[in-house]
Amino acid sequence: MVFSSLEFIFRFLPVFLIIYYLAPARFRNIVLFIGSIVFYTLGDYKYLILLFLSVIVNTIAAKNIKHQEDSSKRKAWLVGALIYNFGMLFFFKYINFTLENINGILNVFSLKASLAPLNMGLPLGISFYTFQAVSYVVDVYRGEIEEEPSYVYVGTYLFLFPKLVSGPITPYRDIREQLAYRRISLFRAETGLKLFTIGLGMKVLLADRIGILWNDIQTIGFQSVSTPLAWLGAFGYTLQLYFDFHGYTLMAVGIGWMLGFELPDNFKHPYMSKSVTEFWRRWHITLGLWFKNYVYIPLGGNRKGKGRLVFNLFAVWLLTGLWHGASWNYILWGLTLFLLILLEKLYMKPWLDKSRIAARLYILLVMPITWMVFAINNLGDIGIYLGRMFHLVPGINVNSGDFVKYFGQYKWLFIAGIFFCFPYGQRIYERYKNSILFTGILFLVFWYCIYQLSNGINNPFMYFQF
Repeated sequence: MVFSSLEFIFRFLPVFLIIYYLAPARFRNIVLFIGSIVFYTLGDYKYLILLFLSVIVNTIAAKNIKHQEDSSKRKAWLVGALIYNFGMLFFFKYINFTLENINGILNVFSLKASLAPLNMGLPLGISFYTFQAVSYVVDVYRGEIEEEPSYVYVGTYLFLFPKLVSGPITPYRDIREQLAYRRISLFRAETGLKLFTIGLGMKVLLADRIGILWNDIQTIGFQSVSTPLAWLGAFGYTLQLYFDFHGYTLMAVGIGWMLGFELPDNFKHPYMSKSVTEFWRRWHITLGLWFKNYVYIPLGGNRKGKGRLVFNLFAVWLLTGLWHGASWNYILWGLTLFLLILLEKLYMKPWLDKSRIAARLYILLVMPITWMVFAINNLGDIGIYLGRMFHLVPGINVNSGDFVKYFGQYKWLFIAGIFFCFPYGQRIYERYKNSILFTGILFLVFWYCIYQLSNGINNPFMYFQF
């Protein structure tokens, strides 16, 4: 079940909120825990047991980490928890990718043995709740937070349905006090509903509509698109991914406000950036902070010389690529970003910092190229598409007028998308959010989204696959 479904908007959320608001404050965590279990069950009941196991294993591990006097035993409990968390993630997300590559190596050496792939799906949200569980036990080990004795609190933290399946990734220290006490008010519910509506509009009216262009290009075939259309498709996917994921995050934050929680922002106008480094401080902020706090800094960050800096950046971006999916294109995507960021840190940063226009044009040129590596799973197809973008690969049955046709169909969506990529939309919201006129506009946006959804114009959230 997704936030942009009629079932969620008109069945699950209203019923849950009524029960939640009517429940006495001391029982709201239990209501939220049970409601989150129901939410997950409606989407992926087969793997519900994994979430319960995560709650039990990490609660027990944190208690032993905190109360063991022997440092070696504390470390043993931490290592055990990490092995469990990452082991489950590896098994369900990467085992078939590993078997596939082992088979490829065996074929190279002409060995007839073949390892059959395991017939199982990817548990919903496993990448997100695993990282949150890891942050919890690591923070307890570091002494940054106290262990949580209540299974209900840990369960509510990991199960919390607004952030369960696609984030934002929230450390326990940022949510512990809100679990203990949070205010429910009409103002917070109204603010949450407004944010939810804006996110729904981003998803349904922008991401889903622009996404049709990328679907059409895939149907045409990469070798059969002109160079201008290849660039238009890259920019279209760039906007689609942004509004899909940013829209989801705003909906999650909005639901959090309705429940009394303040979840962190995940985007800060990334296409305003002047470097790839800055872009990734503004895009999927909570994931970047997780890798910074639990991988980059523990490895030494930039404090141990250039050689160590190169290795640390390589490790972070290799893992970032792998986190997004078990496929070689994600690895290539992560390594591409590693090289760009390394070049910026070693050579380009002074020029980019001084530039006002060229640096931003650099981002608007480079990021769509990296997103094509991200979007296309087959490495050969990536080469073909990039070749068409730079007119290096010959086209087959290319219609020279394809760009004019598709630009004519999508130009107003592109204009709206570009406008809302920059701070203009947020400035309007901050200035007029409490006005009757703005509330009326959001009312129309909400019901137009419902109209689109009732006509079946909706795509799954793109980040659910990660």
